[in-house]
Amino acid sequence: MDCMGKQGETDIERRGSFGKRRGDKMIYPMQEEYPPAISYVEAQSYKKWRSWIIPLFVVANIVVFIVTMVINDCPKKSGAPNKCVLRFMGRVSFQPLKENPLFGPSSSTLESMGALEWSKVAKEHQGWRLITCIWLHAGVVHLLANMLSLIFIGIRLEQEFGFVKIGMLYLLSGFGGSLMSALFIQTSISVGASGALFGLLGAMLSELITNWTIYANKLAALVTLILIIAINLAFGLLPHVDNFAHLGGFVSGFLLGFVFLVRPQFGWVNRRNIPPGYHVHGHPKSKHKAYQYILWLLALILLIVGYTVGLVMLFRGDDGNKHCSWCHYLSCVPTSRWSCTDKTISCLSSQTDNQLTLTCQSNGKTKIYPFANVSSDRTKELCIQLCT
Repeated sequence: MDCMGKQGETDIERRGSFGKRRGDKMIYPMQEEYPPAISYVEAQSYKKWRSWIIPLFVVANIVVFIVTMVINDCPKKSGAPNKCVLRFMGRVSFQPLKENPLFGPSSSTLESMGALEWSKVAKEHQGWRLITCIWLHAGVVHLLANMLSLIFIGIRLEQEFGFVKIGMLYLLSGFGGSLMSALFIQTSISVGASGALFGLLGAMLSELITNWTIYANKLAALVTLILIIAINLAFGLLPHVDNFAHLGGFVSGFLLGFVFLVRPQFGWVNRRNIPPGYHVHGHPKSKHKAYQYILWLLALILLIVGYTVGLVMLFRGDDGNKHCSWCHYLSCVPTSRWSCTDKTISCLSSQTDNQLTLTCQSNGKTKIYPFANVSSDRTKELCIQLCT
Protein backbone atom coordinates (compact mmCIF):
# COMPACT_ATOMS: atom_id res chain seq x y z
CA MET A 1 0.00 0.00 0.00
CA ASP A 2 2.78 2.39 1.01
CA CYS A 3 4.68 1.32 -2.03
CA MET A 4 1.73 2.16 -4.24
CA GLY A 5 1.42 5.57 -2.56
CA LYS A 6 5.04 6.33 -3.25
CA GLN A 7 4.65 5.17 -6.77
CA GLY A 8 1.64 7.50 -7.10
CA GLU A 9 3.65 10.42 -5.87
CA THR A 10 6.39 9.54 -8.27
CA ASP A 11 3.92 9.58 -11.16
CA ILE A 12 2.59 12.93 -10.10
CA GLU A 13 6.04 14.40 -9.70
CA ARG A 14 7.01 13.00 -13.09
CA ARG A 15 4.11 14.92 -14.63
CA GLY A 16 5.69 18.21 -13.61
CA SER A 17 3.51 20.95 -15.06
CA PHE A 18 0.48 18.65 -15.39
CA GLY A 19 -0.38 18.66 -11.68
CA LYS A 20 0.75 19.23 -8.10
CA ARG A 21 -0.22 17.55 -4.86
CA ARG A 22 -1.57 19.78 -2.10
CA GLY A 23 -2.36 17.53 0.86
CA ASP A 24 -4.73 14.86 -0.38
CA LYS A 25 -5.98 17.08 -3.18
CA MET A 26 -4.62 17.26 -6.72
CA ILE A 27 -4.36 20.80 -8.07
CA TYR A 28 -4.01 21.29 -11.83
CA PRO A 29 -3.01 24.56 -13.56
CA MET A 30 -6.58 25.35 -14.65
CA GLN A 31 -7.64 25.34 -10.95
CA GLU A 32 -4.53 26.75 -9.31
CA GLU A 33 -4.72 30.17 -7.68
CA TYR A 34 -1.34 31.17 -9.13
CA PRO A 35 -0.95 29.23 -12.37
CA PRO A 36 2.43 28.98 -14.05
CA ALA A 37 3.43 31.69 -16.49
CA ILE A 38 3.27 30.87 -20.17
CA SER A 39 5.88 31.94 -22.67
CA TYR A 40 5.04 34.50 -25.34
CA VAL A 41 3.60 32.96 -28.47
CA GLU A 42 1.95 34.33 -31.55
CA ALA A 43 -1.69 35.09 -30.90
CA GLN A 44 -2.71 33.23 -34.00
CA SER A 45 -1.15 32.09 -37.24
CA TYR A 46 -1.38 34.50 -40.15
CA LYS A 47 -4.48 34.03 -42.20
CA LYS A 48 -3.88 32.95 -45.77
CA TRP A 49 -6.22 34.95 -47.97
CA ARG A 50 -7.67 33.68 -51.21
CA SER A 51 -6.53 35.93 -54.06
CA TRP A 52 -9.31 37.31 -56.25
CA ILE A 53 -8.82 41.09 -56.58
CA ILE A 54 -5.52 40.75 -58.50
CA PRO A 55 -6.97 38.21 -60.99
CA LEU A 56 -9.95 40.58 -61.34
CA PHE A 57 -7.59 43.47 -62.14
CA VAL A 58 -5.87 41.32 -64.77
CA VAL A 59 -9.18 40.42 -66.41
CA ALA A 60 -10.29 44.08 -66.30
CA ASN A 61 -7.12 45.23 -68.06
CA ILE A 62 -7.54 42.61 -70.77
CA VAL A 63 -11.21 43.49 -71.32
CA VAL A 64 -10.40 47.22 -71.54
CA PHE A 65 -7.69 46.49 -74.11
CA ILE A 66 -10.11 44.45 -76.26
CA VAL A 67 -12.72 47.22 -76.07
CA THR A 68 -10.03 49.74 -77.03
CA MET A 69 -9.10 47.70 -80.09
CA VAL A 70 -12.76 47.39 -81.13
CA ILE A 71 -13.17 51.16 -80.90
CA ASN A 72 -9.86 51.69 -82.71
CA ASP A 73 -11.14 49.76 -85.78
CA CYS A 74 -7.94 50.09 -87.84
CA PRO A 75 -9.39 48.98 -91.22
CA LYS A 76 -12.08 51.66 -91.10
CA LYS A 77 -10.41 54.57 -89.31
CA SER A 78 -6.76 54.37 -90.30
CA GLY A 79 -7.32 55.41 -93.91
CA ALA A 80 -4.91 52.63 -94.98
CA PRO A 81 -6.62 49.28 -94.23
CA ASN A 82 -4.02 47.32 -96.19
CA LYS A 83 -1.33 48.39 -93.72
CA CYS A 84 -3.17 47.18 -90.60
CA VAL A 85 -1.37 44.31 -88.85
CA LEU A 86 -3.23 40.95 -88.79
CA ARG A 87 -6.04 42.26 -91.00
CA PHE A 88 -7.95 38.95 -90.76
CA MET A 89 -8.95 39.96 -87.22
CA GLY A 90 -11.12 42.71 -88.66
CA ARG A 91 -11.79 45.72 -86.50
CA VAL A 92 -9.50 44.44 -83.70
CA SER A 93 -6.48 44.33 -86.01
CA PHE A 94 -3.51 46.46 -84.98
CA GLN A 95 -2.22 49.77 -86.24
CA PRO A 96 0.75 49.67 -88.68
CA LEU A 97 3.95 48.75 -86.83
CA LYS A 98 5.57 51.99 -87.96
CA GLU A 99 2.92 53.83 -85.99
CA ASN A 100 2.67 51.44 -83.03
CA PRO A 101 5.38 48.74 -82.75
CA LEU A 102 3.73 47.26 -79.63
CA PHE A 103 0.79 45.79 -81.61
CA GLY A 104 -1.91 48.11 -80.37
CA PRO A 105 -4.26 50.99 -81.14
CA SER A 106 -3.57 54.51 -82.34
CA SER A 107 -2.63 57.30 -79.97
CA SER A 108 -5.87 59.14 -80.77
CA THR A 109 -7.91 56.09 -79.66
CA LEU A 110 -5.96 55.87 -76.42
CA GLU A 111 -6.52 59.58 -75.89
CA SER A 112 -10.26 59.23 -76.40
CA MET A 113 -10.35 56.26 -74.01
CA GLY A 114 -8.77 58.23 -71.16
CA ALA A 115 -4.99 58.30 -71.64
CA LEU A 116 -3.07 60.69 -69.43
CA GLU A 117 -2.45 63.99 -71.22
CA TRP A 118 -1.24 66.98 -69.28
CA SER A 119 -3.15 69.64 -71.23
CA LYS A 120 -6.49 67.87 -70.81
CA VAL A 121 -5.93 67.38 -67.07
CA ALA A 122 -4.44 70.77 -66.22
CA LYS A 123 -6.32 73.00 -68.67
CA GLU A 124 -9.59 71.12 -69.19
CA HIS A 125 -9.72 69.74 -65.61
CA GLN A 126 -10.16 66.12 -66.70
CA GLY A 127 -8.68 64.75 -63.49
CA TRP A 128 -10.29 61.36 -64.04
CA ARG A 129 -7.54 60.63 -66.55
CA LEU A 130 -5.17 60.12 -63.61
CA ILE A 131 -7.10 56.90 -62.91
CA THR A 132 -8.34 55.78 -66.34
CA CYS A 133 -4.83 55.76 -67.83
CA ILE A 134 -3.88 52.97 -65.40
CA TRP A 135 -6.26 50.57 -67.18
CA LEU A 136 -5.08 51.34 -70.73
CA HIS A 137 -2.14 49.78 -72.55
CA ALA A 138 -0.32 50.79 -75.70
CA GLY A 139 -0.27 47.28 -77.17
CA VAL A 140 -0.22 43.52 -76.64
CA VAL A 141 3.47 43.56 -75.71
CA HIS A 142 2.87 46.27 -73.12
CA LEU A 143 -0.19 44.48 -71.74
CA LEU A 144 1.48 41.06 -71.42
CA ALA A 145 4.56 42.47 -69.67
CA ASN A 146 2.47 44.32 -67.09
CA MET A 147 -0.06 41.55 -66.45
CA LEU A 148 2.59 38.86 -65.97
CA SER A 149 4.35 41.11 -63.48
CA LEU A 150 1.07 41.84 -61.70
CA ILE A 151 0.29 38.13 -61.33
CA PHE A 152 3.79 37.33 -60.10
CA ILE A 153 3.93 40.14 -57.52
CA GLY A 154 0.33 40.89 -56.65
CA ILE A 155 -1.10 37.45 -55.91
CA ARG A 156 1.48 36.70 -53.21
CA LEU A 157 0.89 40.06 -51.55
CA GLU A 158 -2.88 39.59 -51.63
CA GLN A 159 -2.58 36.14 -50.08
CA GLU A 160 -0.55 37.65 -47.26
CA PHE A 161 -2.47 40.87 -46.59
CA GLY A 162 -5.93 40.53 -48.15
CA PHE A 163 -7.78 42.11 -51.06
CA VAL A 164 -8.74 45.40 -49.35
CA LYS A 165 -5.20 46.49 -48.52
CA ILE A 166 -3.63 45.32 -51.77
CA GLY A 167 -6.49 46.68 -53.88
CA MET A 168 -6.17 50.12 -52.25
CA LEU A 169 -2.39 49.99 -52.52
CA TYR A 170 -2.58 49.18 -56.24
CA LEU A 171 -5.01 52.00 -57.04
CA LEU A 172 -3.35 54.67 -54.90
CA SER A 173 0.10 53.78 -56.23
CA GLY A 174 -1.20 53.99 -59.79
CA PHE A 175 -2.67 57.40 -58.98
CA GLY A 176 0.66 58.55 -57.52
CA GLY A 177 2.50 57.40 -60.63
CA SER A 178 0.05 59.23 -62.90
CA LEU A 179 0.35 62.39 -60.83
CA MET A 180 4.14 62.47 -61.03
CA SER A 181 4.07 61.65 -64.74
CA ALA A 182 1.67 64.52 -65.44
CA LEU A 183 3.88 66.95 -63.54
CA PHE A 184 7.06 66.13 -65.47
CA ILE A 185 5.95 64.83 -68.88
CA GLN A 186 3.72 67.33 -70.65
CA THR A 187 4.40 66.71 -74.34
CA SER A 188 3.03 63.18 -74.82
CA ILE A 189 0.33 60.85 -73.58
CA SER A 190 0.93 58.12 -71.02
CA VAL A 191 -0.86 54.82 -70.38
CA GLY A 192 -0.23 51.61 -68.46
CA ALA A 193 -0.29 49.93 -65.07
CA SER A 194 3.46 50.28 -64.52
CA GLY A 195 3.05 52.89 -61.77
CA ALA A 196 0.75 50.58 -59.81
CA LEU A 197 3.13 47.66 -60.31
CA PHE A 198 6.08 49.67 -59.01
CA GLY A 199 3.85 50.60 -56.08
CA LEU A 200 3.60 46.92 -55.18
CA LEU A 201 7.39 46.63 -55.38
CA GLY A 202 7.79 49.67 -53.14
CA ALA A 203 5.30 48.22 -50.66
CA MET A 204 7.28 44.96 -50.55
CA LEU A 205 10.37 46.95 -49.55
CA SER A 206 8.64 48.96 -46.81
CA GLU A 207 6.88 45.81 -45.56
CA LEU A 208 10.27 44.16 -45.12
CA ILE A 209 11.57 47.19 -43.20
CA THR A 210 8.58 47.71 -40.91
CA ASN A 211 8.25 43.97 -40.14
CA TRP A 212 12.00 43.47 -39.84
CA THR A 213 11.89 41.52 -36.56
CA ILE A 214 9.79 38.63 -37.92
CA TYR A 215 11.98 37.79 -40.92
CA ALA A 216 14.63 35.08 -40.80
CA ASN A 217 16.97 35.83 -43.73
CA LYS A 218 16.63 39.60 -43.48
CA LEU A 219 19.74 40.73 -45.33
CA ALA A 220 19.35 38.31 -48.22
CA ALA A 221 15.71 39.31 -48.71
CA LEU A 222 16.60 43.02 -48.59
CA VAL A 223 19.48 42.77 -51.07
CA THR A 224 17.44 40.66 -53.50
CA LEU A 225 14.47 43.04 -53.43
CA ILE A 226 16.61 46.16 -53.84
CA LEU A 227 18.40 44.54 -56.80
CA ILE A 228 15.08 43.74 -58.53
CA ILE A 229 13.81 47.28 -57.98
CA ALA A 230 17.05 48.85 -59.23
CA ILE A 231 17.05 46.78 -62.43
CA ASN A 232 13.44 47.70 -63.20
CA LEU A 233 14.02 51.40 -62.55
CA ALA A 234 17.18 51.30 -64.71
CA PHE A 235 15.13 50.18 -67.71
CA GLY A 236 13.06 53.32 -67.21
CA LEU A 237 16.10 55.42 -68.08
CA LEU A 238 15.72 54.40 -71.73
CA PRO A 239 13.96 56.85 -74.07
CA HIS A 240 10.20 56.54 -74.68
CA VAL A 241 9.67 54.94 -71.24
CA ASP A 242 7.71 56.89 -68.63
CA ASN A 243 10.02 56.42 -65.65
CA PHE A 244 8.29 59.24 -63.76
CA ALA A 245 5.21 57.01 -63.50
CA HIS A 246 7.46 54.23 -62.21
CA LEU A 247 9.08 56.51 -59.63
CA GLY A 248 5.81 58.08 -58.52
CA GLY A 249 4.20 54.67 -58.12
CA PHE A 250 7.22 53.29 -56.29
CA VAL A 251 7.40 56.15 -53.78
CA SER A 252 3.63 55.99 -53.20
CA GLY A 253 3.72 52.23 -52.69
CA PHE A 254 6.75 52.49 -50.40
CA LEU A 255 4.92 54.93 -48.11
CA LEU A 256 1.64 53.03 -48.34
CA GLY A 257 3.43 49.86 -47.24
CA PHE A 258 4.20 51.46 -43.88
CA VAL A 259 0.50 52.30 -43.53
CA PHE A 260 -1.20 49.14 -44.81
CA LEU A 261 1.25 46.28 -44.34
CA VAL A 262 2.22 46.46 -40.67
CA ARG A 263 2.31 43.12 -38.82
CA PRO A 264 2.21 42.55 -35.04
CA GLN A 265 5.69 42.06 -33.60
CA PHE A 266 6.94 38.57 -32.93
CA GLY A 267 5.88 37.30 -29.53
CA TRP A 268 2.84 39.53 -29.15
CA VAL A 269 0.07 37.86 -27.17
CA ASN A 270 -3.52 38.84 -27.62
CA ARG A 271 -4.84 38.59 -24.09
CA ARG A 272 -8.21 37.43 -25.34
CA ASN A 273 -6.51 34.29 -26.65
CA ILE A 274 -4.81 33.36 -23.37
CA PRO A 275 -6.38 30.15 -21.96
CA PRO A 276 -8.34 30.55 -18.68
CA GLY A 277 -6.20 30.04 -15.61
CA TYR A 278 -2.96 31.26 -17.16
CA HIS A 279 -1.20 34.53 -16.59
CA VAL A 280 1.81 36.29 -18.07
CA HIS A 281 4.71 37.46 -15.91
CA GLY A 282 5.47 41.13 -16.30
CA HIS A 283 3.94 43.44 -18.85
CA PRO A 284 2.72 41.77 -22.06
CA LYS A 285 4.37 42.92 -25.26
CA SER A 286 2.59 45.63 -27.21
CA LYS A 287 1.09 44.69 -30.54
CA HIS A 288 3.49 46.91 -32.48
CA LYS A 289 6.91 48.35 -31.81
CA ALA A 290 7.43 52.08 -31.36
CA TYR A 291 9.28 52.44 -34.67
CA GLN A 292 6.31 50.90 -36.49
CA TYR A 293 3.98 53.58 -35.11
CA ILE A 294 6.49 56.31 -36.00
CA LEU A 295 6.90 55.05 -39.59
CA TRP A 296 3.13 54.72 -39.96
CA LEU A 297 2.58 58.34 -38.92
CA LEU A 298 5.41 59.79 -41.00
CA ALA A 299 4.35 57.86 -44.09
CA LEU A 300 0.73 58.96 -43.76
CA ILE A 301 1.75 62.62 -43.39
CA LEU A 302 4.09 62.45 -46.40
CA LEU A 303 1.39 60.81 -48.53
CA ILE A 304 -1.23 63.43 -47.71
CA VAL A 305 1.18 66.32 -48.22
CA GLY A 306 2.65 64.85 -51.41
CA TYR A 307 -0.69 64.16 -53.07
CA THR A 308 -2.07 67.55 -52.05
CA VAL A 309 0.93 69.54 -53.30
CA GLY A 310 1.08 67.50 -56.51
CA LEU A 311 -2.60 68.05 -57.32
CA VAL A 312 -2.37 71.78 -56.60
CA MET A 313 0.66 72.10 -58.90
CA LEU A 314 -1.00 70.04 -61.63
CA PHE A 315 -4.25 71.99 -61.76
CA ARG A 316 -2.34 75.28 -61.62
CA GLY A 317 -0.52 74.17 -64.78
CA ASP A 318 2.95 74.06 -63.21
CA ASP A 319 5.79 72.25 -64.96
CA GLY A 320 7.71 70.11 -62.48
CA ASN A 321 10.88 70.42 -64.54
CA LYS A 322 11.03 74.16 -63.78
CA HIS A 323 11.32 73.38 -60.06
CA CYS A 324 13.90 70.63 -60.57
CA SER A 325 16.48 71.25 -63.29
CA TRP A 326 18.01 67.75 -63.10
CA CYS A 327 14.86 65.66 -62.66
CA HIS A 328 14.57 64.94 -66.38
CA TYR A 329 17.55 62.60 -65.99
CA LEU A 330 15.38 60.36 -63.81
CA SER A 331 13.35 59.39 -66.88
CA CYS A 332 15.98 59.38 -69.62
CA VAL A 333 19.77 59.56 -69.65
CA PRO A 334 21.17 60.73 -73.03
CA THR A 335 23.96 58.69 -74.61
CA SER A 336 25.79 58.57 -77.93
CA ARG A 337 23.12 56.13 -79.17
CA TRP A 338 20.01 58.15 -78.37
CA SER A 339 18.83 61.61 -77.43
CA CYS A 340 16.38 62.51 -74.71
CA THR A 341 15.52 65.93 -76.12
CA ASP A 342 11.86 66.28 -76.95
CA LYS A 343 11.41 67.57 -80.47
CA THR A 344 8.32 69.55 -81.20
CA ILE A 345 6.35 67.74 -83.88
CA SER A 346 4.35 69.95 -86.17
CA CYS A 347 3.32 69.86 -89.81
CA LEU A 348 2.03 72.20 -92.45
CA SER A 349 -1.13 70.76 -93.96
CA SER A 350 -3.08 71.40 -97.11
CA GLN A 351 -6.44 69.72 -97.75
CA THR A 352 -8.15 69.46 -101.12
CA ASP A 353 -11.26 67.54 -102.12
CA ASN A 354 -9.54 64.18 -102.34
CA GLN A 355 -6.05 64.51 -100.88
CA LEU A 356 -4.13 65.75 -97.87
CA THR A 357 -0.62 67.17 -98.13
CA LEU A 358 1.57 67.27 -95.04
CA THR A 359 5.04 68.78 -94.58
CA CYS A 360 7.00 68.03 -91.41
CA GLN A 361 8.61 71.22 -90.14
CA SER A 362 11.38 69.43 -88.24
CA ASN A 363 12.80 67.35 -91.12
CA GLY A 364 11.22 68.94 -94.20
CA LYS A 365 9.61 65.72 -95.45
CA THR A 366 6.44 66.09 -97.52
CA LYS A 367 3.87 63.42 -98.26
CA ILE A 368 0.55 63.40 -100.09
CA TYR A 369 -2.26 61.21 -98.73
CA PRO A 370 -5.30 60.24 -100.84
CA PHE A 371 -7.69 61.13 -98.00
CA ALA A 372 -10.70 63.41 -97.91
CA ASN A 373 -12.19 65.12 -94.87
CA VAL A 374 -9.39 63.97 -92.51
CA SER A 375 -10.07 64.68 -88.83
CA SER A 376 -7.63 66.70 -86.75
CA ASP A 377 -6.73 63.63 -84.64
CA ARG A 378 -5.92 61.61 -87.75
CA THR A 379 -3.90 64.51 -89.16
CA LYS A 380 -1.91 64.59 -85.94
CA GLU A 381 -1.16 60.88 -86.20
CA LEU A 382 -0.03 61.19 -89.82
CA CYS A 383 2.18 64.11 -88.83
CA ILE A 384 3.83 62.06 -86.09
CA GLN A 385 4.47 59.23 -88.55
CA LEU A 386 5.97 61.63 -91.07
CA CYS A 387 8.24 63.37 -88.56
CA THR A 388 9.48 60.21 -86.85
